[in-house]
Amino acid sequence: MTDRIDSADRLDPALAAGNRLTVAGYAAAHFGWRVEDGVGTVTLDRPERKNPLTFDSYAELRDLFHRLRHATDVHAVVLQGAGGNFCSGGDVHEIIGPLVRLKAPELLMFTRMTGALVAAMRHCPQPIVAAVDGVCAGAGAILAMASDLRLGTARSKTAFLFNRVGLAGCDMGACALLPRIVGQGRASELLYTGRAMPGEEAERWGFFNRLCAPEALPAEALALARDIAQGPTFAHGITKTMLHQEWAMTVDQALEAEAQAQALCMLTGDFGRAYEAFVARRRPAFEGD
Repeated sequence: MTDRIDSADRLDPALAAGNRLTVAGYAAAHFGWRVEDGVGTVTLDRPERKNPLTFDSYAELRDLFHRLRHATDVHAVVLQGAGGNFCSGGDVHEIIGPLVRLKAPELLMFTRMTGALVAAMRHCPQPIVAAVDGVCAGAGAILAMASDLRLGTARSKTAFLFNRVGLAGCDMGACALLPRIVGQGRASELLYTGRAMPGEEAERWGFFNRLCAPEALPAEALALARDIAQGPTFAHGITKTMLHQEWAMTVDQALEAEAQAQALCMLTGDFGRAYEAFVARRRPAFEGD
């Protein structure tokens, strides 16, 4: 394994400069952002209005998750809201109001931007843990849906309420992703009715991985993300990619894709470290290479 690690150290600086970034020092303008122990935490921080999204925050979130595809210092992400709520969706005054005055080209610019945020979340290699408390509605429900893992509370209320504002439920990938999480029939009910899904129902339906006490939710989400960040992070990225791609594959295609992916993981330093740790009867210290 030493030769492989030495080879990685000889990476051309120009290649590294274009494909390896650090984001711990990123100064977010429209939400909170911090990095600690390999975990990046995004905090939607407009608690006085239940943390709605704006044109600016959509674009900045899209760009941050895109940057995370190349980040070397973030291995998992927590997505949360401030003040006891997750996100109330698009800001009525700053998004909905302006949209009703736009023509088709500008409206398509907006809907493509919101979809690009979901795409960036799905394509960044870091697993995303959503910590959902209180209101989780509209685009906020989409952000939770687009995350890899979701922790909720009994008092949370998740609603895909697009039909309540005269829109279709097919927003930001909802008709593709939500049935994969809760099933076709349940997704249909949520998207046709726009009703709120209480926390206990969301856990029962598989939308939440588990429920937490509201006061414990941030710490539990961070602990889960830290546990993931301490694992074989290159391999985690492969797992996320395959979970995303294999819905569009036949079983035979998936078997071949996984064979290739796993063979690639067997070339990593982490695979050798895990073996050496097993032989020495100690826990492996993964490095993500």
